Amino acid sequence: MSLPIVLGIIAAVIVIAVLIYNNLIRAKLRTDEAWSDITVQLKRRYDLIPNLVNTVAGYAKHEKTVFDDVTEARAQALNAQSVTETAKADNQFQAALKSLFAVAEAYPDLKANQGFQQLQGELVDTEDKIQAARRFYNGAARDFNIKVQSLPTSLFAGMLGFRKRDFFEVDESESAAVGSPVKVEFPETEKAGKKA
Repeated sequence: MSLPIVLGIIAAVIVIAVLIYNNLIRAKLRTDEAWSDITVQLKRRYDLIPNLVNTVAGYAKHEKTVFDDVTEARAQALNAQSVTETAKADNQFQAALKSLFAVAEAYPDLKANQGFQQLQGELVDTEDKIQAARRFYNGAARDFNIKVQSLPTSLFAGMLGFRKRDFFEVDESESAAVGSPVKVEFPETEKAGKKA
């Protein structure tokens, strides 16, 4: 082989490697940005919880175990490090939050409390944003994983330190609660309001 052919092959390999690297960097940054969106929304939700707990506690002082469970689940969720840990902690948090709303349902006066109504509205809005951010992140992670695992990119990805990303998955038992906004219904109060 002549020197120009060898140099041409080397140049082609370098150009291909640079293109693959840049493509992987774009996909990684998109995935990181999507994960950042999730963490912002989760933090917003976790910041609402102490106020919600205090509002409900004003009406249901004897439900200490529920409040402790919510507080502990919130702390675990805030301390989660990886995507998998965050998903697991969020699933536990959702279960604790369901218990808190079950307690709230037993106190119809809460529905009239404007602070509770505002917190509930903010929480519903945040849940919608978390769901959208989760879909965006999982889509970005899927695209990144395809690049990392398919040829010829996979040949370079491992050498360059790019690793497959975990999905932010919802536990099957929690998917209904997470997939839809958190709602608290007060059937007795609503019926009384209609009669009035």
